[in-house]
Formats: sequence, C-alpha cells, structure tokens
Amino acid sequence: MHSEKKSPVRKGFLLALAAAVFLMASSVHGELSKADTYEGLKLFSDVIEELEKNYVEPVDTRELIEEAIHGMVESLDPHSTFMPPEAFESLQSETRGDFGGIGIVITKENGQLTVVSPIEGTPAYKAGIQANDVIVQVEGESTQDMMLWEAVKQMRGEPGTELQITVVREGEPEPLEFTLVRAVIPMESVRHIMLQPGYGYLWVTNFRENTTDEVKKGLADLEKNADPLKGLILDLRDNPGGLLTQAVSLSDVFLAEGRIVSIRGRDQKEESVYRAEDDEQEPDYPIVVLINGGSASAAEIVAGALQDNDRALVLGTTSFGKGSVQTVRPLRNGYGLKYTVARYYTPKGVSIQADGIHPDLVVKRRLLDEKSGGLDVRRIKEGDLKNHLPGKMELEQDGQAPEPSESDGKEAGDAQTEDETDTQKLMRLRDSLYEHSDRSPDALMLDSQINRAYEILRGYEVFSAMGD
Repeated sequence: MHSEKKSPVRKGFLLALAAAVFLMASSVHGELSKADTYEGLKLFSDVIEELEKNYVEPVDTRELIEEAIHGMVESLDPHSTFMPPEAFESLQSETRGDFGGIGIVITKENGQLTVVSPIEGTPAYKAGIQANDVIVQVEGESTQDMMLWEAVKQMRGEPGTELQITVVREGEPEPLEFTLVRAVIPMESVRHIMLQPGYGYLWVTNFRENTTDEVKKGLADLEKNADPLKGLILDLRDNPGGLLTQAVSLSDVFLAEGRIVSIRGRDQKEESVYRAEDDEQEPDYPIVVLINGGSASAAEIVAGALQDNDRALVLGTTSFGKGSVQTVRPLRNGYGLKYTVARYYTPKGVSIQADGIHPDLVVKRRLLDEKSGGLDVRRIKEGDLKNHLPGKMELEQDGQAPEPSESDGKEAGDAQTEDETDTQKLMRLRDSLYEHSDRSPDALMLDSQINRAYEILRGYEVFSAMGD
C-alpha cells in the first residue's frame, strides 16, 4: 500500500460533493448538529479517498457520489429519485410532447419494477400487460438492481423498434415473455362516445397539461348530441394519474362547492386545501365513476372528490393507493430531484396512501356473453318453454325467414383469435372510441362494469320519473 497527501483542491472538491449529500440528508431526517454534520462530511470524504486510492480497479469519483445520492434518496420511498440530466429531461417529456415507447407507467415496489397501469391504446396495453405485473427482465437484462429512470430509458426508443420484456404475474405458473413494438405514445388523454341515447361515456386515460380542456370539449359534444344528457359514465380505470392541477380542475367541472383534496406535509398542522368554485355551469346529471387497481394518484383524487361530495357513485374495485405528493426540483448541470413532500387526503380527511379509494359498489370486471350482450344469457324465459303461448312478435314472424342475427359470423374489425383470453378481449372493447375504428360502440356494453354503470343510471332515471 502507498499513501499520498490530499491536495487542497481535491479535498475541497470531495467535501463540497459530500456536503450536498449530507445537507439533503439533514433536510429529510431532521436537523443535524454542526459537529455531527462536520464529522459526517469527514467520514464521507475519507471513504471516497480510500476507495480512490486502494480499490481493486480505478473508480470515478463523480459516479461514486451520484450513486451515494441515488441510494440515499431512493431509500426513502418508491417515488423519490435523484435524476441525471437524461432522466430529468425524460421526466419532463412525460407531461408535454409525444415520445416513443411501449406505454406503461411503472414504479419500484418492494424493490421490484412493477406496472402501475398500461396506457390505453398503446403497444403494452394491446399486448395484454396488466397492472401489478412485475417486470423482471428488459432485453434479457435483470431489473433487480435497475434504477427506475434506467428502466424507463431502456423501454423508450425509436417508434417501430422491438423491445422484449419478461413479467411475473400473480396466478401464472411461469414468467410471461412479451415482444413489443415501440410506438409514439400520444398525448390525447380524453375520449368520449354516446353509449346509449342520452347516456354519455367519458374515458380519461391520464392527466396531462390539457386534460380538463379536453374533458370540457367532450362534455360539450355529448350534451349537444343528447336532448338532454341523462347521465354520464366517467371511466378512470387504468389511469396512472399525472398533474395535480388537472385533477383539481377536472373535479371542479362537476362540483359547485366543497373540498376537492387537501395536502399535508411533515407538519400536520399546515394544510393546503383545494376547493371547488361555483361558476354556475356545473352539470346536474348523475355520474358513475369507474375505478380499478390501475387507477392511481390524480385519478384517485378525482374519484375521492366526487365520492365524498356525494356527486357520483364510484363503481369497480379498490384503486392503487398512490396518495403521496412529489415535487421536482431542477439542480445544477441539468440534474433533477424528485421527492415526496406531502400526502393527499380526500374531502372527508381520509388518506389515499396505500389504502386507495374504495368503491361504493364493488363490481369485478368481466366479459359478458357476446351473443346476448347482458347478464341474463343463461336464464330460461317463457319463450324457451315447450308449448308456450306465442307472443305478438312470434305470430308476426310466423312463416317468415328468420332475420340474420347480429352475432352470426364476424363483424368487420371484430376478428379475434380462438386463444384470446377474456382479459385481452376486454382490452379491445374500447377500440370503438378510436378514430377510424369500425368496431361497434355497442361492444362497450359487454364490459360488466360499464354495463352495470349504465343500468344504475337508467334505473335512476326510471325511479326519478316515478316521483314526478
């Protein structure tokens, strides 16, 4: 072994970098005394110097410092991260502009790269990637020690190029292999359609810069084509969230007053409250909100706000439970820091974090019978009984050739392989909302949750008419 004196410049460089680490640590874990801080800085500097001089291979000091900061920040929670310039730039592109990728939102959960939800209409969604899938390999490389930003960087790329991923899914005995073709991930986040006469369907896939404006345009179009609009289904399933400001403004579209969400940081006494403002344009028709385990963050804020203010009935399954607030700070030389600063609370003061939004009515998503389009496919009816008295329609049709059934044969755009699972079929039901799609919008009614939501809205109209 050999020893050498540290130059003043070198020593100052190490202390400056180490200071950044310990100042950040003190802001997170509490105030350190000056003596503790100084001792910690000295220890950190000593470790770096020792590794530089005696480690078996040459080390890069800046890289060691970066890794130390990474480890410190990411040990706090799955959503806090220190980002090098390329990762920080990638994060900014997620809320503005299109980008090439496979279309999933991921997080680190218990050290595992986990899918929060696939983005509707993207390669990952069409291939059948599901919420809570654990990605164990990307292009044959294990994700065990892969940082979140590194995984995102690997999955993004030029549209048209292939990406291979391996996932572990609960209930599947073996890992699942997927070969996906990257595509431009569109920024459009809202689609709508008239589900049945007078009943609108609004699908929000994520919360980006213009989501509320898109919702308003969609509602205006639905209201224009209905006389009047009798009810609305707001679909937030598999919505990974996005911008808080858009969640608040979207909730305000439907609320005339009351809390939307509150945010509490380390000091529980300090609370930021977002409230609805009455602009006298809020619609008064009933609303059913759909959620599932892929509904997270901003989607949970909207569902919780409408539920707690008795503005909508929430239907589906319990949401993801991502109820923490992150802030993003730009740092020098293009670096960035994203870290958790607070938790979200619903208008009734319930924390969303880890618990999620619980639906008023639990309805599991399944594919209804495609021939009947409803829940009564196996019920025996009068017309099925032997020697039943014929009804008017049977008498009129007596002697006539039967009309071809809508379910006879395959409709255009509805070809499906025999080995498609119900999950894959369910994922295709909303294809009718895409431009130039030749799929019938009636396919949406084969989704058990949409079907039940429509039945509730229709029942509300019937019972309301009885009271008039």
